[in-house]
Amino acid sequence: MEKKETRNALILGVAFVWFTTHFGGGFASGAQLYSYYVRFGIWCLIMPAFAMLYNAVFFAYGLAFARKHEVYDYRSYNNAFYGKYAPIFSNLFEVLYIAVMCVAPAVAFATGGATLNTVTGIPYLLCTLIIGAFIFVVAIFGTDIVRKVSSALSILIILGLLIVYIPNIAVGVDKIGATASAMKETSLPLGKALYSAFIYGTFQLANIAVFVQHARTFQEPSDAKKSMFLGFLVNSILMIMVALGLMTVCMDPEMAQQSVPTIFMVQNGVGASFMTPLISVLIILGAVSTAVNMVAAMVKRVCSSIETKEEQERAEATGKPSRKSIIIALVCCLADFGIAQFGLLTLISKAYSGLAYLAIPVILVPYIVHMVVTRFDTK
Repeated sequence: MEKKETRNALILGVAFVWFTTHFGGGFASGAQLYSYYVRFGIWCLIMPAFAMLYNAVFFAYGLAFARKHEVYDYRSYNNAFYGKYAPIFSNLFEVLYIAVMCVAPAVAFATGGATLNTVTGIPYLLCTLIIGAFIFVVAIFGTDIVRKVSSALSILIILGLLIVYIPNIAVGVDKIGATASAMKETSLPLGKALYSAFIYGTFQLANIAVFVQHARTFQEPSDAKKSMFLGFLVNSILMIMVALGLMTVCMDPEMAQQSVPTIFMVQNGVGASFMTPLISVLIILGAVSTAVNMVAAMVKRVCSSIETKEEQERAEATGKPSRKSIIIALVCCLADFGIAQFGLLTLISKAYSGLAYLAIPVILVPYIVHMVVTRFDTK
């Protein structure tokens, strides 16, 4: 009995790894949900579940493959998965992953900057500079702290979302009904909503690089299906919750100009004086933690190829960053600061879409071919 409970806990744990990876400042700010779903009318109540089901199928397949073949780092996994085509596709995956590691911190910069700008009125450029400076310092000296508190921070953000959205949905039921009626009358074609959800789900596919290491915890490959089904439920429910909350204000003419839809909803909903600073702090913290992890990962990736073994050992022994790692972190932060100036909504709609187009030939098509040729890894 105890063994079964432990197994179920591990299955649930990996499901939450998916959620915490998917969840970030763009999700908490409402910008992702507004850009890819709410703008497309009444379909926003269905399409999040479609995108997450699409992801669940691919993630379950990848995790089951990793467990069956015991490949738990993404390079080894890719080499095994792509087989004789690995010299091409494993390296293409590296290019895609580097692109993700550039875009995601830039979105985090933009999320933190846009939130700070909305709450304080400080110019967006200065806000992103403040956020960037903070991220740079933490990425150099505080990655261990961020890593230790990241799980707790994710739980706090989820609780913050529930505290903010549930009361606003409950009070705004009439507004949601009126919005739904208006959306039905002016609803965009299903094809556009479906394509937007497809793009959203496709740029999420690169997260398989993060997930394969967790396949080690499964007792058998079939556990991957159970885990990703639970992940599908958690992600879908919270995405639809955010969509419902945004429906209370999405018909407001000012909504289209809002870079942080969640704050706009709170300011026009209940408990604005309490909820606005609460969700603002959580969004900024979530964005900072995401950016710090991404910048630190990029620094480690570059330093491993340009630093000598002696330099790496010295840095580990002293606990102080090397000069090269400081320079690389600064370059990464400056690049992300520059990209963030395109604005949060532009980055989410354009940059993420660009990642989706890269993922189609590198992940989507090869995975479908693999499923067909190997009969879902049984041949």
